[in-house]
Amino acid sequence: MSPFRGFPKQAVGFYSELAANNSKAWFDSHKNEYENFVMEPARGFVYALGIRLKEISPRIIADPRVNKSIFRPYRDTRFSRDKSPYKTHLGIFFWEGTRPKMECSGYYFHLEPPIVMLAAGMHCFQKRQMEAYREAVIDQALGPELLQAVELVTGSGISVGGRHFKKLPRGYPTEGRSSEFLLYNGLFAVFQSEIPGEFFSESLLDYCYSYYKRMDPIHKWLTQALDRQ
Repeated sequence: MSPFRGFPKQAVGFYSELAANNSKAWFDSHKNEYENFVMEPARGFVYALGIRLKEISPRIIADPRVNKSIFRPYRDTRFSRDKSPYKTHLGIFFWEGTRPKMECSGYYFHLEPPIVMLAAGMHCFQKRQMEAYREAVIDQALGPELLQAVELVTGSGISVGGRHFKKLPRGYPTEGRSSEFLLYNGLFAVFQSEIPGEFFSESLLDYCYSYYKRMDPIHKWLTQALDRQ
């Protein structure tokens, strides 16, 4: 595996062209570009950033394989009207926990020209996790800690998302500062910007790490809350 030196400009070009030519024939004829300009640097990125992330999350999992930290390029079109076969973005996930990957909190990297998005937390809870999350929200200790985590990460372009429901769930208190988080079906800190100059050099590691470190209180809170289930 080559040391990570940044993503090449051709990686951005690949996804821009894929968005305009989303077909198996086009992808098959550009597989070498996908391997050389996307996958090869992505593997180096996962390995190098995984080492850095252990400074804030020693148990973080960084596995530079497809369907592990690097998401598959294929779309699930079974229940979608859009039958385009390929994702027009690169998704990378570093997760913490012994549960299946998508049932764990972690740090997410997303390239979809012309933007880059960084996030920490969980996009959507599974049914059994929802109960554990809600119990943590109303917990006398964890509820205030959630509010503190949200306050710590919010600002300078970082926001907290996951609100989904319109009504509070039955059987839960309607008062209290943390009650609004009962309306969430996921919890994550997120930052989005145009592709930064750091994307094209090893400085991307520092760039991502600095944002993930700021988002870490949300990840830490979720890991603690869901480990109680």
